[in-house]
Amino acid sequence: MSFKDVVRSVVTSIKPGKIQGEAARHARRAYRRRFSLSQTIFIVTLVFLFLPLFVLVLYSFNDSTSMNWNGFSLRWYERLLSSRELWRAFGNSLIVAVTSAATATVIGTIGAIGVNWYRFKLRNYVQTISFLPMILPEIIIGVSLSIFFAGLGIPLGLHTIYIAHTTFNLPFVFLMVMARLDEFDFSIIEAAHDLGASEKETLFKVTIPICMPGIMSGLLTAITLSLEDFVITFFVAGPGSSTLPIFIYSAITRRGGITPIISALSVVMILGTVVLTTMLRNFLKYIAAK
Repeated sequence: MSFKDVVRSVVTSIKPGKIQGEAARHARRAYRRRFSLSQTIFIVTLVFLFLPLFVLVLYSFNDSTSMNWNGFSLRWYERLLSSRELWRAFGNSLIVAVTSAATATVIGTIGAIGVNWYRFKLRNYVQTISFLPMILPEIIIGVSLSIFFAGLGIPLGLHTIYIAHTTFNLPFVFLMVMARLDEFDFSIIEAAHDLGASEKETLFKVTIPICMPGIMSGLLTAITLSLEDFVITFFVAGPGSSTLPIFIYSAITRRGGITPIISALSVVMILGTVVLTTMLRNFLKYIAAK
């Protein structure tokens, strides 16, 4: 049999009409119904979600500040790179996000392990109360924290933003680590104790490495939530402690709408998010596989 005959037989064998048995009926049915209702809803949903992003990307290259297309231009990206106030706000957001997420991850991990390992009277109460920041509206958390800082006489600044972000990030880390611990095989802990490991050695050499995917997921979630938070930050930010969401809000309110610089910034953040998400996804898969 020649090479062409082999290729022809393979191609004809994978056509929906040539497949035999139950698979053939499903394949022919799917082949005939190319535009089913579920596929139509799926396509409409994708268009609804991504069309605003496409418009945002398109007008970030517009030479005009209006919605009228006046030609392709990169001047808004040049102005974005030269905006010191914007990059100062971005630096503040990054500092607060990393520090608050790291603090919330350490406290949330220790709390989740303690609640999962030990049985005490207030255990159920601690589990319930720890989820309140996730349930309460952000405006209530922001107002309560602002009143709390004012009552203690603490001046508002980056340190109050750090405390606030740590507070509302804690439940997310706690929940993700608890979910990992619920799948934990405690026979490993017993085996470690039988081999002579102390409780501290078991914690750092057994429990934490096994929980690392949940810990990393909590850390990344906390960083993301801190970077994009506006409502709580608005109530606890002081003079000179503007973060990126507050800067964007101020730029929009000053100029009466979204400027092309904000569109260019959004495009850069979208690209950065895609790159970081891809890298971190592969990293988490590597950790989980070890």
